[in-house]
Amino acid sequence: MKKPIYLGLVLGTMLFTQCKTTETQNKATSATTTTQPAEKTYTFESVPGDSLKARIYTLDNGLKVYITQYKDAPRIQTYVAVKAGSKNDPANATGLAHYLEHMVFKGTSKLGTQNWAAEKVELDKIEALYEQYRKQTDPAVRKKIYHQIDSVSGVAAKYAIPNEYDKAMSGLGAKGTNAYTSVEQTVYVDDIPANEVERWAMVQAERFREVVPRLFHTELEAVYEEKNRTLDNDFRKVYEAMNTALYQQHQYGTQTTIGTIEHLKNPSITEIKNYFNKYYVPNNVAICLSGDLDPEQTIRTIDKYFGSWKKQDVPAFKVAMEEPITEPIKREVMGPDAEMVMMGFRFPGVKEKDALALRMIDRILSNNQAGLIDINLNQKQAVLNAASFADINNDYSSHMLYASPRQGQKLEDAQKLLLGQIDLIKKGKFADWLIPAIINNEKIDRMKAYESNSSRADAFVTAFVANMDWKDYVNMDNQFAQLTKKDIVDVANKYYGNNYVVVYKRNGKDANAQKVDKPAITPVPANRGVESEFYKTVMGAKSNAIQPVFVDYKKDIQQLNMKNNVPVLYSRNKENGLFELYYILDMGTNNDPKLGLAVNYLKYLGTDKLTAEEMQQEFYKLGCSFDVFSSQDQVYISLRGMDENFDKGLSLFENFLKNAKPDKKALKDLVDGTLKERDDAKLSKQIILSQGLVNFAKYGKNNPFTNVIPEKELKKVKPEELVSMIKSIPTYEHRVLYYGPREENKLVSTLNDVRILPATLKAVPAEKVFKEQDIKQNKVYWADYNMVQAEIIFLTKAQNYNPEMVPTVQLYNEYFGGNMGSIVFQELRESKALAYSVNSRYNNAAKKDRANYIMSYIGTQSDKLPEAMAGMDALLAEMPVAEMNLQNAKASIRNNIATERITKSGILFNYERAKKLGIDYDIRRDIFTSVNSMTMDDVKKFQAENVKGQPKAILVIGSKDRLNFKELAKYGKVEQLSLKEIFGY
Repeated sequence: MKKPIYLGLVLGTMLFTQCKTTETQNKATSATTTTQPAEKTYTFESVPGDSLKARIYTLDNGLKVYITQYKDAPRIQTYVAVKAGSKNDPANATGLAHYLEHMVFKGTSKLGTQNWAAEKVELDKIEALYEQYRKQTDPAVRKKIYHQIDSVSGVAAKYAIPNEYDKAMSGLGAKGTNAYTSVEQTVYVDDIPANEVERWAMVQAERFREVVPRLFHTELEAVYEEKNRTLDNDFRKVYEAMNTALYQQHQYGTQTTIGTIEHLKNPSITEIKNYFNKYYVPNNVAICLSGDLDPEQTIRTIDKYFGSWKKQDVPAFKVAMEEPITEPIKREVMGPDAEMVMMGFRFPGVKEKDALALRMIDRILSNNQAGLIDINLNQKQAVLNAASFADINNDYSSHMLYASPRQGQKLEDAQKLLLGQIDLIKKGKFADWLIPAIINNEKIDRMKAYESNSSRADAFVTAFVANMDWKDYVNMDNQFAQLTKKDIVDVANKYYGNNYVVVYKRNGKDANAQKVDKPAITPVPANRGVESEFYKTVMGAKSNAIQPVFVDYKKDIQQLNMKNNVPVLYSRNKENGLFELYYILDMGTNNDPKLGLAVNYLKYLGTDKLTAEEMQQEFYKLGCSFDVFSSQDQVYISLRGMDENFDKGLSLFENFLKNAKPDKKALKDLVDGTLKERDDAKLSKQIILSQGLVNFAKYGKNNPFTNVIPEKELKKVKPEELVSMIKSIPTYEHRVLYYGPREENKLVSTLNDVRILPATLKAVPAEKVFKEQDIKQNKVYWADYNMVQAEIIFLTKAQNYNPEMVPTVQLYNEYFGGNMGSIVFQELRESKALAYSVNSRYNNAAKKDRANYIMSYIGTQSDKLPEAMAGMDALLAEMPVAEMNLQNAKASIRNNIATERITKSGILFNYERAKKLGIDYDIRRDIFTSVNSMTMDDVKKFQAENVKGQPKAILVIGSKDRLNFKELAKYGKVEQLSLKEIFGY
């Protein structure tokens, strides 16, 4: 799978409407007197009041096409959704839908091959050998057969063109090329330029015409790696244990999306083809599009390429009926991550009214502001953190509640607190205003979500997969808004009792830990210098050019001033009634580590008139949300919501900042929670590697990551000291950023009326500067962690940020290691199957006068670490030259920039980033104008001067029992870092 497996189809928010209508596209008329055959007419469904103004077409072969226009940028989000997922896997071949997803990227008899006739002979042999292999139990015989598979695969690979689909999409300017498999569906993802619908349709129609499982055994190794990554993920293990217990008959619990180790080790190409032929048919597929498109031309183009796809019957899915759960089912999961508890209740499927009530119950419990869990558990710091979510699927739904315990708190105690919140709902003990507030906030969330093509198109996917007419999907919000408190209490009493599953995730070694062992694989050739005839045809087709639009900071941002000469950067929202307001201060934890603590403390405070809980509830009633965040060098204070409540929200916001009241207990709980979070951070491999080890390599033992308040000092901090810091934040020099519909003069007038500022703002205090240390020679730093895989970062310090280098850096990254069509991905994953996740990038600094860094990442099985490291090291030393790849990279960069639009609040933050880098214009202009004239010699020169032979810090996290230290020593002196050295405490 190319992207993380979704845990389930979670129904998002929907639209208002009442009924469905059917319309017909007008026939096109000829501009000449020559008699022309009448153009085909297309009927479509639409729904009055639908804010997406969606058109739903159904072609003659049953293919559904959902279209909505959104002209924020000349791009189109495309999802091709197949209504078949892991629940449709044969019981003896689990993981099949997911593995097929991988295969659909491998091409067809036309795409991805240079000699199909010769390749097919070898592929047929491989298919037959795998059928023998999976039926054989004798280890010696299996080894012999696998050796034959490996040998024949090497012959077949000579005719293959790896990654040709990825290269085609990249060449068209596609972004986010990916796919995901879940229990109900498999979805293929591309974000394409608006002028590339024709060529996109050409490729997609060919791609779904047939499946050709080429390069099968190297891709199988990638799936093995993916499986091992899930075995290293404690949350995945908890979720699997939960579903296994909740669904003991249904495939939601009896099989997983990625499959069992036994089934992965015994794959069947024949079964994969059967699955494809059974479910990948037009009447079981939807094409979901949102963007800057012409619906009438788009449907004609899709019909042109997909119309000949043959319709056929799809097998009906038989739903396995679950027995009621009569008493709590308890499970335990062990692993190295921090402890947590998760509870799950079973509900009906998506089309049942009670599933709609589940959505409401979930928001009553957890909405990030004013839910019962938010207020009673998180706001009061009764647990470290807690939340809930609804996993709504076709046949059944699940309601999950989870919590992380405080220091010394038992998981069972956290569980009781969660159950207590459910009891409150069952007894109707929640405020009458909460349901109307939830409905209002859902409208706002939906409005914000529909500013994104991906969210708009994903609404279509959700409706299609749920077998739901668009009118019914749209009408669900009306139904949601009609739910009463009585409805919710009745449903809660119906479904919540002792009928739950609880999974205790405890910290410790997993006695049942598994792994998929590394098979023997001979690397296959990359064949970079060849192209299929189909690829040449696609790339040779011409598209109308789209000209880029760059941000003009002087025209696109209005520089206003409020009282006391506070600058206000203004960008008008002309699309809807939403606003975003930010106060930004150029000071952070590098100026004072206590600032981060003060900012967090504010969330748990009230004022002289409102308690902390009431404060959160008041914001939620207004449909507003506030946040205060401190980074190393900045403080962000934000307020978001509907403009109609801007004045009230701002007044509440300012009053809160001015009149925050010290709370001794809240501080004690915060300090205790902070110390627990520090302990938990030491249990996170992601934090250890990407933050701890990286900062240690860049700065040494004293670095921004370890710049925290020591425990003794932390416990001595006084509430009054932190409140004083909070109240002083607006008294420092800062600026205001606003994106919203309010006119400039009205905005400034409101800010002047509501905000209370000193006559003179204070200068921000000096920042503590952490000096970046030179990496003069290779050295290996490693940390011990109980895991199946190993993860490695090669880190090289480069020269300081230089805007003149940016275009070359962009081309180098696109060509060498930044995506699935890059040299690094092709070599280490596609050709040699050495890693599931691998990349290499030259990262520009975020500030001027700071160093750039080259970061190369590998996530692989520990037993493949030597080959993977050697492979990456070799590529960094000697970059392969592939002219076709370079031309593709250049086309991708130019197409992306030409069709990318920085809009909304993105304009303001793009300007903020540019200021940090000391530039006053949109740097993309330099990239666009320069990259087309660059040559391979330019890229080679850059690589030779900036990458090749540069000393590296090699950062490794893995199990000491699995790491090969003899191999690590080949790269430099090996030093183990303790967690105290990494974290500074």
